[in-house]
Amino acid sequence: MRGTRLLRLRTVPLLGLLAALLLPLGVTFAPDATAAPAATAPVRIMPLGDSITGSPGCWRALLWNRLLDAGHTDIDFVGTLPAQGCGVEHDGDNEGHGGELVTNVADQNLLPARLAAGQPDIVVMHFGTNDVWSGISPDRILAAYTRLVTQMRESDPDMRVLVAQIIPMNPSTCAACAQRVADLNARIPAWAATTTTSRSPVTVVDQWTGFDTATDTYDGVHPNAAGNEKIAARWFPALDAVLTEGVPGDPEDPGDPGDPGDPGSVCTASFRTVNGWQGGYQAEVTVRNTSAAPVSGWTVRITPSDGARVTQVWNGTLGATADGTATVTDAGWNGALAPGASATFGLIASTPATAGTPSATVTCTATPAS
Repeated sequence: MRGTRLLRLRTVPLLGLLAALLLPLGVTFAPDATAAPAATAPVRIMPLGDSITGSPGCWRALLWNRLLDAGHTDIDFVGTLPAQGCGVEHDGDNEGHGGELVTNVADQNLLPARLAAGQPDIVVMHFGTNDVWSGISPDRILAAYTRLVTQMRESDPDMRVLVAQIIPMNPSTCAACAQRVADLNARIPAWAATTTTSRSPVTVVDQWTGFDTATDTYDGVHPNAAGNEKIAARWFPALDAVLTEGVPGDPEDPGDPGDPGDPGSVCTASFRTVNGWQGGYQAEVTVRNTSAAPVSGWTVRITPSDGARVTQVWNGTLGATADGTATVTDAGWNGALAPGASATFGLIASTPATAGTPSATVTCTATPAS
């Protein structure tokens, strides 16, 4: 069973405390006394956002159990808000405040106290829905994102940040909301590329593509059971990768493909099925810079199983295909990746009637930044 590798070390200075208490009584420790062993704390993950995250935000319960099933048992969801039901056993602590605007959180300086209470190592942020509904511009929303990330790094310089391209909106009272969401989401990858750092990577998670407000929400805004499943499924591979890979340059498992110790590895690619139907499926591929230096572009080779053929790609450029193998290069705006950063593109594949469960072999090459 795979264990979580991104662990924060917390020491308990027990002997020092005892010494301070006992010295006035004339009691001293023998010279060979040894310090208590260091204790490892679980990785603390803060779900951050509005009602989509917290009211009740049942995708968190699904995500929690996916992570446990994948072997990530040393984790702790944190936040000042408790669980709100969902009927599934999980760690429900979160910072999903219903009705909250990310611009208000930034302007009113609300996040530092929440960070101080939760002390997260990773923040999972789906934020901006209420801002979009209120007609606030993408420029202001992204400026608020930047302020929050700055405060996260003030709390922990090694903060890992996962930021969603938010789910679609189509409420009956806001005809313009659908396009406003699209406009914001189109700006997020470029914002992340300029905000990410090697020490504190920002990973964009596409929650927008393939999410249908007609079937995945109960009111055009808030996810229903099907929507919660989709949201959890999109968060999982990005969070799983952060937990598994740990700090960039982590010396553990030096023989793993893609470790920085391997001079031939620059990036890795992972394939995940999003949806399937008779004759085809939708999937996404996550490209991650596993080197210790920035890259300026990437190329992925995809060989689908069972005779499937890639027919469409977004957030990437589909090149020539031969013998069922497709080549996808970055879309330009998502080609530059800092160490530890990632980009995701989606695809549609057609399949023969006899095809089994969708799968594919994916490999990645990248161009080091000059």
